[in-house]
Amino acid sequence: MRRFRRTLVAATLAATVVASTAGWASGTAQTPVTGPPPGTAQWRADRSLGRELPDPASASAAEIAAFFAALTPGQRHALADRHPLVVGNLDGAPVALRYEANARALGAEADGRRILAYDPRGRGQLAEVFGDLGHARHIAVIVPGSDIDAATFDRTAAMARALYEATNGVTSGVTNGATGAAANEAANGRTAVVAWAGYTTPVGVGIDAATGDLAEAGAERLTRFTRGLAANRAPGAAKPALFCHSYGSVVCGLAAHEAGASDIVAFGSPGMRADSVTDLRTDARVWAAKAPDDWISKVPNVEFAGLGHGNDPTAPEFGARHLPADDTDGHTGYFAPGTSSLRAFAAIARGETR
Repeated sequence: MRRFRRTLVAATLAATVVASTAGWASGTAQTPVTGPPPGTAQWRADRSLGRELPDPASASAAEIAAFFAALTPGQRHALADRHPLVVGNLDGAPVALRYEANARALGAEADGRRILAYDPRGRGQLAEVFGDLGHARHIAVIVPGSDIDAATFDRTAAMARALYEATNGVTSGVTNGATGAAANEAANGRTAVVAWAGYTTPVGVGIDAATGDLAEAGAERLTRFTRGLAANRAPGAAKPALFCHSYGSVVCGLAAHEAGASDIVAFGSPGMRADSVTDLRTDARVWAAKAPDDWISKVPNVEFAGLGHGNDPTAPEFGARHLPADDTDGHTGYFAPGTSSLRAFAAIARGETR
């Protein structure tokens, strides 16, 4: 009888997750973009170097980095010219070469921006860098939540820009296209920030947002991305810190044990598919923040029959380190200038907090 009561309670909570107004009420089902980059078939058929090129589907980021390191500059640029969508999305390829390839793929839309990944499949995926990724001592990666794709990417880019400016002391409004003294200050920043919208996010708050399917696919892509960062990291540079918003924290939770991060920050989180920090199986420091009026608080923190994402990362029993967010406004205000949450994020990104 006791077991039956526990099952009934869990089922009731799961039903609440699906039906509650603030929970998973409506949305459009999504099919995750997976597998190697577009253009891989042409890349595999290329024999311009007199041999097979490394298979994007199976070669590790370290193997990709070693392959490009053995090429002449002319050979690298020729591959980027012939296969921009492969080179531009190939984790482990040189950072500057990926910028070049993605600028070619995007044309005028790149407009001098440092685009580290561009995949036009599905709703489109992007990654943009703020700062000098090749020489940075610290790297922060923003992992966004629902409703982010190529059309809405600027929301994530704005978060990354705000963190970059707060971390490096850059005057607000300085971007990758800045000139003069402000540009020098930005270029010399010790911390680079990546806006990584590199997975298929849920649309709305439907069943995709209540389950982990998209997060599992996203976790695989995030892990490969961070391994690519490691393969090109400057000597002595720290492991990346992951800043995971909303459903993005589900992605980070599933990737935690393989992502090789120094820190994982969950904010506005519905759960990380774990009951505690121990369950994440990571050596990274795990942090959590939630604004007092963030609507995510109304989402039940349960996981039953594949629905829900488990314990609240800000709950004491979860074991994450607490971050201030009392002056943060709602679900999307964590990077607002002057907030305690942004100041705390910047300290973590700089590697100052232990």
